Amino acid sequence: MKVTIPELSLVVLVGPSGSGKSTFARTHFKPTEVISSDYCRGLVSDDENDQAATEDAFAVLHFIAAKRLAAGKLTVIDATNVQPESRKALIALARQYHCLLTAIVFDLPEKLCQDRNRERADRQFGPHVVRHQLIQMRKSLRNLKTEGFHNIYTLSSPERIADVQIERERLYSNLKHEHGPFDIIGDVHGCFVELSALLQELGYDIRHDEQAIPQFQVSHPEGRKVVFLGDLVDRGPATPAVLRLVMDMVAAGVALCVPGNHDVKLLRKLKGKDVSLKHGIVESLQQLEQEPPDFKQRVVDFIDGLTSHYVLDAGKLVVAHAGLQAGMQGRGSRAVREFALYGETTGETDEFGLPIRYNWAADYRGSAMVVYGHTPVPAPAWLNHTINIDTGCVFGGKLTALRYPEQQLVEVEARQVYCEPVRSLHPVETPDVLSAQQANDEVLDVEDVIGKRLVQTRLQHKVTIREENAIAALEVMSRFAANPKWLIYLPPTMSPSETTQEPGLLEYPEEAFAYYRHEGVERVVCEEKHMGSRAIVIVCRDEQAARNRFGVINEGIGICYTRTGRRFFDDQQLEATLLQRVQQALTATNFWERFETDWVCLDCELLPWSVKAQSLVLKQYAAVGAASRTGLDQALQALEQARSDGSENIDAVLESYRQRQGLARRYVDAYRQYCWPVNSIDDLKIAPFHLLATEGKLYIDKDHVWHMQTLAEICRADEKILLATPYLIVDVNDPASVEQGIGWWKQVTAHGGEGMVVKPFDFIATGRRGTLQPAIKCRGSEYLRIIYGLEYDVPENLARLRKRGLSAKRSLAMREFALGIEALERFAHHEPLRRVHECVFGVLALESEPVDPRL
Repeated sequence: MKVTIPELSLVVLVGPSGSGKSTFARTHFKPTEVISSDYCRGLVSDDENDQAATEDAFAVLHFIAAKRLAAGKLTVIDATNVQPESRKALIALARQYHCLLTAIVFDLPEKLCQDRNRERADRQFGPHVVRHQLIQMRKSLRNLKTEGFHNIYTLSSPERIADVQIERERLYSNLKHEHGPFDIIGDVHGCFVELSALLQELGYDIRHDEQAIPQFQVSHPEGRKVVFLGDLVDRGPATPAVLRLVMDMVAAGVALCVPGNHDVKLLRKLKGKDVSLKHGIVESLQQLEQEPPDFKQRVVDFIDGLTSHYVLDAGKLVVAHAGLQAGMQGRGSRAVREFALYGETTGETDEFGLPIRYNWAADYRGSAMVVYGHTPVPAPAWLNHTINIDTGCVFGGKLTALRYPEQQLVEVEARQVYCEPVRSLHPVETPDVLSAQQANDEVLDVEDVIGKRLVQTRLQHKVTIREENAIAALEVMSRFAANPKWLIYLPPTMSPSETTQEPGLLEYPEEAFAYYRHEGVERVVCEEKHMGSRAIVIVCRDEQAARNRFGVINEGIGICYTRTGRRFFDDQQLEATLLQRVQQALTATNFWERFETDWVCLDCELLPWSVKAQSLVLKQYAAVGAASRTGLDQALQALEQARSDGSENIDAVLESYRQRQGLARRYVDAYRQYCWPVNSIDDLKIAPFHLLATEGKLYIDKDHVWHMQTLAEICRADEKILLATPYLIVDVNDPASVEQGIGWWKQVTAHGGEGMVVKPFDFIATGRRGTLQPAIKCRGSEYLRIIYGLEYDVPENLARLRKRGLSAKRSLAMREFALGIEALERFAHHEPLRRVHECVFGVLALESEPVDPRL
């Protein structure tokens, strides 16, 4: 006997004790799929037969079942379930999670059940229990269908039970194996001419022969498939032609179709049901009157066989006429079908008498893209990974298709207004009106960023954000950050090279080269490390571009912010002038045209260091230097006086203090060369080193030399403010090239430079264990004196510092790098700001991990 069970179903085993339910469940289902009431009773009481624990046991059973059904997992309930009252909570669970119900009834002879129970030591109850269970079960069997069970199977003998073969049936909506590419077409409403034109625009070949069956033969040279979003009928001039074309395409396997509410209404009328003759159905009926009976029967069979929605491309795409909430996708229930056909209304009507629809897309948090129609809109607009492509062709608008996975919109204009709309498709435009997504992003939900989170990234499968770190990030972002709409990226921290054993040094280029050599990287790019502050610079072509892409109004053409998301400048005019100079350099080099963009995101160093670190310089470094020099000067004067007074054994101490005085001077000289007063724009320098992103594109596929050369060309357009970063390519397997790289580092640091950054030639490089460090810094002695203190290179101090560990810093750098790239990719793909900020907040949260800040 074959028992067919939907792949997502709540399977309820019904039968008295001893009927073989548990044995059957173990035989046909995975252990994780079965939830036994006896087992749950044992969980809460350590005794599976403790009837006093029954209430708690079923609370546990229902809780586990709810979690499995919410996750879309088939669930089997192993309990007697002989009373309607005992099944009621399970039926409610199936309805809540939109799962089909399957009942497998074990209607075995009473004597057999009694004999089996007597053989089990843990079944010490009288025969009246089984008799009573059988009476209750048989009394309620006739009502299983009305209770809501989709499939009911009754097994009345051990032989039938042994003969059972379980077959799992794919849900009609499950077309995850269909990967496209697809062309998804919005509401047609009988507009055959426009539909034919759109298909041809999409590249389909349409052959029409009225004498042949099928009349329409449609194909695409690239094997693409059309998905119709329903509402094929009503209001338009050629409903039968549209139906014939769509039915022929679906029958030939070159199209899929979901039903619309107008299609279902027509179906009901053609089946003889009483329906309201409004909203265009009269035109459809008049047009169908001209068709033969067999065509109308074909229409009935076609619409009757349509599935409410489809889940496509491994779950990445969902299509439904009116859209579909995440919890309903890929599930089967009346509520799912109703939502897919009609959406959800608030129960109110607007000034035109039309129902006010609940904006489910504004709260959508699902991972699948949802493409839908139903409610005409002037133009499609993305909102939380959903898009409505019903652009009101029948009302004189357009017929629109979305090409998937390209996310490209293709449309044709309506030839005329076939039906006057109740509500205008063309509302008065306001210059400062934001897009649907931007308006939705005006208020961010704290639930999207707080708590422990596992963020999926392309470079690292999952990055864990601890709850306590997320709280710290929220504090920084809410109190100090710039307008969140600008914050599409935060850069990662950078690890230093391994500690060197070179005399008197803590860091040396050879260790950086050795890291990449060990991982199989042949070439690296050495970039001079400017002693400035990391800055992210976003520049738009104009303020209109800033509004269109970032949703900011009256905030200029861009922003310059720190690696923690704070604005660099309190002086807004200074920032505006800086951004304008960068914008002019981009314009002068035809950047906007060459890269087909209206905006760019650059990773830079902003000089001087004192722009951001002025407080740090004055209160820490300058204060330490001044205090040290003052204290040493006073001590030296006292020692000199003591020696003049004839004190003995003082020369060695005096010499030691003179050496320390020299170190103090070097310390002050070290930080002073990175600081100078900023009185105007001409005192600033921007040194870009990564061209991160433009409209729809990241440049992580370009090597670092490409970045250096591309940015150097822009820098040449305004060398007063833009500073091209010097770089050198080193072959880590060539000793002569390595020596050249080391010599270059020595030259840079000898002239007071901070050092250099060593990067793999490719922007993203992989080694034996996956993605490698994106960059390793190698700093010079005098810069490290600022970081570690005056006497860090005294032998005993150096020996202690060489024991520093880098594993935590490098782990942090990799996780932040993965999150930063993920944030940019999400923004480039027009994902909601909350999805971008999940990664941006993640970077900021990781910054609160306890890692030595001097590394």
